[in-house]
Amino acid sequence: MTGQVGVDKKPFIEKVAQLAEARGKSVRRFHIGDMMYHEAPDVRPGRILDLPLTRLSNIRRSVFKDILAEIDQHETVIVNTHGSFRWKHGLFPAFDHDQMLALDADMYITLVDNVDSIHERLMRDFDLPHNLKDILVWREEEILATEVLASAVRGHGCFYVFARGVEQNSVESLYRLIFKPETKRVYPSFPMTHVMDMPDTLAEIDAFRAVIAEHFITFDPGDMDEKRLLSLAGVAMREGKTKFTVPVHGHDVEFDATEVMWVARDIDAQIYARDFKLIDQSDMIVSFIPELPSGKPGLSSGVERELQHAFEGTKEVYIVWEPKVEPSPFITETATKIFPTVEALLLHFQQQGYITSFQKPLFTHGQARERGRFG
Repeated sequence: MTGQVGVDKKPFIEKVAQLAEARGKSVRRFHIGDMMYHEAPDVRPGRILDLPLTRLSNIRRSVFKDILAEIDQHETVIVNTHGSFRWKHGLFPAFDHDQMLALDADMYITLVDNVDSIHERLMRDFDLPHNLKDILVWREEEILATEVLASAVRGHGCFYVFARGVEQNSVESLYRLIFKPETKRVYPSFPMTHVMDMPDTLAEIDAFRAVIAEHFITFDPGDMDEKRLLSLAGVAMREGKTKFTVPVHGHDVEFDATEVMWVARDIDAQIYARDFKLIDQSDMIVSFIPELPSGKPGLSSGVERELQHAFEGTKEVYIVWEPKVEPSPFITETATKIFPTVEALLLHFQQQGYITSFQKPLFTHGQARERGRFG
């Protein structure tokens, strides 16, 4: 597992391992950063990247040599490391190809988190000058380096981008990905930006996301909500403010509205690329289209594009269509099957053997309507 500085991989990995151990699985964790400092006790905390690259590489190789000597003693091993670093030496890899070939990991995962969450941790735990553009660049570099590594060692289909999101759901999903890989991998699709001021609709969407996460490995685009930061920056600028605050991890964090808007194109580009990658690493897309208070379908251009991308990638495409109006051919022609309610969708999944059982989901409104037109 890789991830940029500030994503806080270690405690997340520990929670996954603790969940696994509570279910009778043994997991050996290797935290490369801790091991490198242990290998070089003369290096002051937080300064190891300031070492000459030759010594840094030698320390890392020594640590991985110890890991390679031990891994066969364990059924499951998680290695917590990085794919790349951008430091005073410039951009450089955080691994050696020959040792990665010897390690021959079954799975490569890059953990990601929202830019505001990364920024808060960097401000709190690291003496590391940075701006928002740096955070976005580091994230892209980490994803690319890890994907290239995975492809070189194992080939296609073993690399995943994984968002921290709602920790209870993400820890469970990662456990399933590692220990129950037969579980279906799902990309839940739903409108986001244009329903933010509709609390009832948001409650339905959240309930849908929760019930999908209960049964499947989920790669939920809602776990990365950086458009919210852009929206808040826009409001601040319209009100003539240069600064605004966002609650992050229980703290109010101040952001510069101009700096946020400066990285708006980068955020949008990463959302576009990342969401398609999440679909590509899924078995199926499950889209929830609510009926808005106006009676119109809650169908965004983003959802339509996701459905088309999944269809063209030969994924299974399932749609829950709440509105009274009929869906267009652009929906029906890309769908494997359309359902009037989430309950009907879950019943189908049970009949297909994707899930064993389910409780009737409780939504705020609309989902009790059984029209059965698409059964």
